[in-house]
Amino acid sequence: MNISQLETLVTISKTMSFRKAGELLNLTQPAVSAQIKSLEDEFNTVLVDRNQPVTLTDRGEVFLEHSKRMLSIVEELKQRLSDLSQIPQGHIVLGTTTSIAIQILPRILFYFQDQFPLIKTTIQSMASSQIYNSVENGQIDVGIGYLIERNPNLMNSVLYYDTFELVVSPRHPLCTQNPVPSIEALRDLPLILLTQDTVGRKFVDEIFKKHKITPNVVMELSSSEEIKRMVEMNLGAAIISKLSVGRELRLGTLKIIPLFELEVTHPVGVIYKSGRYLNSAMQQFLSDLKGMPETQFISSE
Repeated sequence: MNISQLETLVTISKTMSFRKAGELLNLTQPAVSAQIKSLEDEFNTVLVDRNQPVTLTDRGEVFLEHSKRMLSIVEELKQRLSDLSQIPQGHIVLGTTTSIAIQILPRILFYFQDQFPLIKTTIQSMASSQIYNSVENGQIDVGIGYLIERNPNLMNSVLYYDTFELVVSPRHPLCTQNPVPSIEALRDLPLILLTQDTVGRKFVDEIFKKHKITPNVVMELSSSEEIKRMVEMNLGAAIISKLSVGRELRLGTLKIIPLFELEVTHPVGVIYKSGRYLNSAMQQFLSDLKGMPETQFISSE
């Protein structure tokens, strides 16, 4: 048995065709057939049902599961050997929210591309509540999001702190209200809120519940960027991340209405799986990320 045979079996399970598997592996169809026949002879069993479409037998499915594990071990071995060169390199799949991606990732990724050109990154956008599951399940390598739960299988480190604020258009009546409104102003206020699977919305709902307020929600959107555009058009007020509106505040297209009840800091940090092997790219990324000053993330520039 060799690695090539295992790769062939895995490819057949995906393509359900000897011919298509050969095309992907740059092998002739007879060569693919010979590799599978060699495996079957060595283990004295039938792994592939050759009727069309090609499928794996029950024993083939068991063999496939172990083949994937062995190929994963081989890939880890290759990465460990590559790490011996002491040159940080590799691929990182990063998961974060849309607002965080727009606010801080450009500066972070520019730094890494400049300092470590062999580290490649793929970014997936998701709600903070999804980041934990995605890291734990291995769908992403690193998450950056609100630190909202404790999980013994995950490690985290705080990068900076954020708050959620009531924001309105400069044309909104609250901008001219004197004295500054209280939380009671939210009772009848048309609100544009984040969807219920987001950290910001869960925080806001807790505030509503605590003060026995039934909000007048006129719109729900999954992205702070979408919400900002709606608020700029004066279609309603919103409660969103303060850091996400930095540019709009500087341009004067949005205004913050301070509410004492919202003055709660929320830690934003990096999340990764405990006990997993960290290749050189991950080690360098986490080390530098956790070593960056808070101003690197919350700068108004």
